[in-house]
Formats: sequence, C-alpha cells, structure tokens
Amino acid sequence: MINMNINNIPINELGKGSNIKLDVCEAEVDMYWKVAIEVLECIKENNDKGEPTVMVVPYGPLGPYSRLVYLVNKYRISLKNCVFMNMDEYLKSESEYIDDDNPLSFRGGMNRIFYSKIDDELNLKPENRIFPKPGEEHIIMDTINKYGKLDMAFGGVGINGHFAFNEPPEPNECVSNEEFANRMTRVLKISRETKTINAFMNCGGDLNGIPEYCITVGMREIFKARKIRMCMPRDWNAGALRKILHGDITAAVPCSLFQNHPDAKLYAAAVALESPTPEIRIYNK
Repeated sequence: MINMNINNIPINELGKGSNIKLDVCEAEVDMYWKVAIEVLECIKENNDKGEPTVMVVPYGPLGPYSRLVYLVNKYRISLKNCVFMNMDEYLKSESEYIDDDNPLSFRGGMNRIFYSKIDDELNLKPENRIFPKPGEEHIIMDTINKYGKLDMAFGGVGINGHFAFNEPPEPNECVSNEEFANRMTRVLKISRETKTINAFMNCGGDLNGIPEYCITVGMREIFKARKIRMCMPRDWNAGALRKILHGDITAAVPCSLFQNHPDAKLYAAAVALESPTPEIRIYNK
C-alpha cells in the first residue's frame, strides 16, 4: 500500500530520505537546460576518453533537444561516437509502426526536431539512431551488450508513474516487482490513463487519435543504465512524484522501482511539487 501520508509532506521536505535524488527547477525551461547539459557532459567525457556514448532517450519531454542542438553546434561537440536508442514508439497494429510522417510519430519527430538540426559533421551516424522494432525487440539489449554499457536513460514520467511505455500491471494482473523489473522490450496496449493524458496533451482530447498499441524499451534494459534521469515538468505530475520519491516500491508505480537503482535522479519543475490534494479548480477566476 502507498503511504497516504506522503501527500502531507511539506515541499521543502520532498526528496529527503529518498534514494532518488530530487533536483528542483523553478521553471520548466530550467529543467530542459539542466538535462541537456548533463547529457552533453556525459558525451564530452566519453569523447575525451575515446569511448562511445550509449543512451536510451525519449521523445518527450522535447525541451532538452533544442538546447542540445544549440550546445552541440555552438561548441562543436561531436555526436559521431554516440548511440541513441529511443525508448518507445506508437504502433498502428501489434506489428507495425505508425507512419513516420504521422504528427505523433516519434521516429519522424526525432528527425524533425533533432537529427535534422545538428550540423552534418557532428551528427550521429544513421545506423546509431535506433528505435525498438516489433519482431526485432532483441536489438536494444543486443546494442547494450555490444558496447558493454548504457551510460544514461532519460525521459519523462507518465501520469501513472510509467517510464517509456512501461505501463503498470492491469488490476487483474499478478506481477511481482522483480518480474516487472525484468520485463524486456515488448509490444503492449497503451493504458487508458496514458491514452487520456496523451490525448489531452497532443490530440485536443480526442481519445481516438491516440494509437492503441506501442513498443517500449523494457525496465530490464533501463536498469542497465549507469544513470537514470526522470523529468516531471507538469502540475499533473504531482500525484506520481510523491509516490516515486516516498511511496512503496511497487510495479503499480513503475518509477518507484528506481529507488533500487544506485544513481537515479528526478528533475521536477516547481509546479510538480504541490500536494495533489483534491479540490475543484477554478481556471477562469
């Protein structure tokens, strides 16, 4: 059971005693700069050592990418020795990606907002821009094993505490924390909660606009990362934030499992720290 008292923790006490480090950002834009800088520092450190950089990256939040583009191009930081594995993608069926020209496509989106903006002489090699693919789910773990490491996994956190599309078990599923943490890259149906918030954010509330299926990098691969970095920029992140930092470790809140990781950090905008106490909110006062 989640400790119901966590909603009463004062904001200035959040993160204390948690194995997940909390980095508070006054504004959303501050978070994106911090994440971009940490990603770039990791890349530069590896470049200086002549080593590759291997990361699991998101298509959301998008904010870090424009900052990365600016920093890479301005300071001439080569990404030639980087391997970026995107953590998920929408599917039109259990075996087929949505078209990459679909506005919701993460593959098309990465090209539009990131890869096409990096100067050619600095850019990742096309073969090192990897997405999990139905029928070839092994590619993600094979890549991690090929390089012998995963430097970082970073991404946003869902309204139900998911990371990538690692949705919590359904109410009728009996899944232990250990079993959930060992789930690998796979195809699955998107939960109702995730479809709802994604429709709100990206489809004007049209639930039918969000695909039924997705493919996601699994928790097993993500736990291989030397660093795990979560981003929570929204007010609707508040409910999950406290559960992740101070609630029980449970597959019902997937990111709470990162309490068992040696280097997990949660970047949170100030609006995500508020107590999620019930109230009828008046938006047009």
